[in-house]
Amino acid sequence: MARKNLMAGNWKMNASHLDAIQMVQKLSYRLDPADYERVDVVVCPPFTALRSVQTVIEADHLEIHLGAQNCHWEESGAFTGEVSPTMLAKLGVRFVIVGHSERRQLFGEDDAVVARKLRAVLDRSMTPILAVGESLEQRDRGETDSVIGGQARIALRGLDPDTVASLVVAYEPIWAIGTGRTADPDIASEAAATIRSVAEESYGAEAATAMRVLYGGSVNPGNIAGFMAKREIDGALVGGASLDPDQFASIVRYWV
Repeated sequence: MARKNLMAGNWKMNASHLDAIQMVQKLSYRLDPADYERVDVVVCPPFTALRSVQTVIEADHLEIHLGAQNCHWEESGAFTGEVSPTMLAKLGVRFVIVGHSERRQLFGEDDAVVARKLRAVLDRSMTPILAVGESLEQRDRGETDSVIGGQARIALRGLDPDTVASLVVAYEPIWAIGTGRTADPDIASEAAATIRSVAEESYGAEAATAMRVLYGGSVNPGNIAGFMAKREIDGALVGGASLDPDQFASIVRYWV
């Protein structure tokens, strides 16, 4: 079975709950039923907007999936300011981003923490979007494969092949996030192939082939078609452009 493409909008620390309601409604107006047949569409608002977006999705019977940008690995406890995966699951969240480079760089999350979060998301029957990526310095030293391969290997360790097959992994080179620079489609495709090879080592070709691999890093309507032309790439994790419903709809409808 062919992998279904996925476009996820990471709104980061933007949009009040009122803004979020308008954004998801406007996005839905710009998409047709045929679009959802080809692409899983995900929006990841900030925590304060999740309930509002959930309500719109359910009330209007939208085929847009709700995603979260992060979570803690514990179900509950004395973790001031954190949100548990159980809380997200109760809100109808389907996807959770784990290991985004901003979490790794700004908040000190290492591979072990990312792995714990990934398992917590899976335990609540949600799908992790595992983000991996290298810095410009690491790329210049020729360490791209070892860095992203190592991040993926630690995160996936101990999972079964069926679980690996259901995962989403986003290759997000740190040097391309929010900078206006993008990895060209060949670079992104090579990185996606590396990620699949890591999965194949321990879980087999079938799981590696079924796993969806996205590209993220200054994605916009003008460059998305080039990435989607690559067989190894199944979609995108979109930052700034996902805040504009017109731009995000154009990215979702990359073939038009």
